[in-house]
Amino acid sequence: MFDGSVTALPRPHRDDVLIAVAGFLGGLLLWSLGLDTHDGQSSGPRTLALLPLAVMSGAELLRRTMPNTALTIGCLTILADEFTPGNIATIAMFTDLVYAAVLYGTPAAARRVPAVSMVATAAVTVTLLVIFQDAEAVLFGLFFGVLTVAPAWTGVSVRTHRDAAEAAHLRAEQTALLAEVDRTQAVTAERARMARELHDLVAGHLSAIAIHSTAALSIDDPKTSRDALGVIRENSVEGLAEMRRLIGLLRERGDDAEPAAAPTLAGVDALLDQARTNGDSSGLEFTLTDTRDTGLRLPAPVELAAYRIIQESLTNALKHASPGEVRVGLGRDKRLLTVRITSPYGDRPGPRAPGSGAGLVGMRERVALLDGEFRSGPVSTGDGGKSWQVRAELPLDEGNEGNGKP
Repeated sequence: MFDGSVTALPRPHRDDVLIAVAGFLGGLLLWSLGLDTHDGQSSGPRTLALLPLAVMSGAELLRRTMPNTALTIGCLTILADEFTPGNIATIAMFTDLVYAAVLYGTPAAARRVPAVSMVATAAVTVTLLVIFQDAEAVLFGLFFGVLTVAPAWTGVSVRTHRDAAEAAHLRAEQTALLAEVDRTQAVTAERARMARELHDLVAGHLSAIAIHSTAALSIDDPKTSRDALGVIRENSVEGLAEMRRLIGLLRERGDDAEPAAAPTLAGVDALLDQARTNGDSSGLEFTLTDTRDTGLRLPAPVELAAYRIIQESLTNALKHASPGEVRVGLGRDKRLLTVRITSPYGDRPGPRAPGSGAGLVGMRERVALLDGEFRSGPVSTGDGGKSWQVRAELPLDEGNEGNGKP
């Protein structure tokens, strides 16, 4: 049963409306002036030429929204126009429909229309030559080619340039998106690096301050308080100096600025001396075993990572280790620098500083950035006890290492 529903045609583009109106009015003007394309060759009334003109103008309304349908209507209309006095505006609008079918149609239509137009031109030319046996058929074939082949290949050229421009725009958007992703990742990585550096620089000093201030508050002894205050002052001054150095690094922007020297393993002895001072009240002793050939250079990233791992491990020992010996070991072969820190594991008397676990995370990140291996946790000792061990194996990049003396 008919439900009365009607499929609505797509709304024509504003430019297509202007083209259709201009084509119809132009054709009407030519008709009123008596300028027919088939003057004297048609026996019908001149008003017949207005019918193909009106239909072709209507097809122009679909040139952008339904280009294939518009071209089909245009082909039938141009054939019907041959049996009327004809109008040059009808022919001109037909060439525009061929052009629009290639430019706005599907990719398949854009390939098919130029090929069909060339085949049709050749077929028309050959057919007319066979029928009329007259060289003027070639001229008619050329005219037919101007009506079909020329606008079709013009559409191909314009479409190719348009697609290239769209592809370039898309590549530019993708490049901008990738640049933004890279920038975001770089900012995130830099923030993580700054967090590691800040933690490693001040955590040890703040831990010592927390431990000795707790001891001064819990033990009512003037000498103990004075010693604790001395350690607190020393760590406060050193912590502030480290903070100023880090802030100075962040503020440096000029290319002429001297790069700040990164800490090296030559400063491990100073780290141990500071740890002995800070851990004296906790019953901790610190020793270093270095089996490396200290005359051989290490890559700067490897040396900085090893220094920070030792620094953070000593800080953790001050916070959590029970009384005993904290052993720092350094070893090296052709491929790896090995860092091992072992500290007593168990309950400890006296004040303790709280920990957040950020130190272990930072050490693990440093080792991962160098494609090394990191392990930490309690291990059994020979006497049946346990100790906490941090072990890092840092690969030595042969391209950056160098075997000469520093």
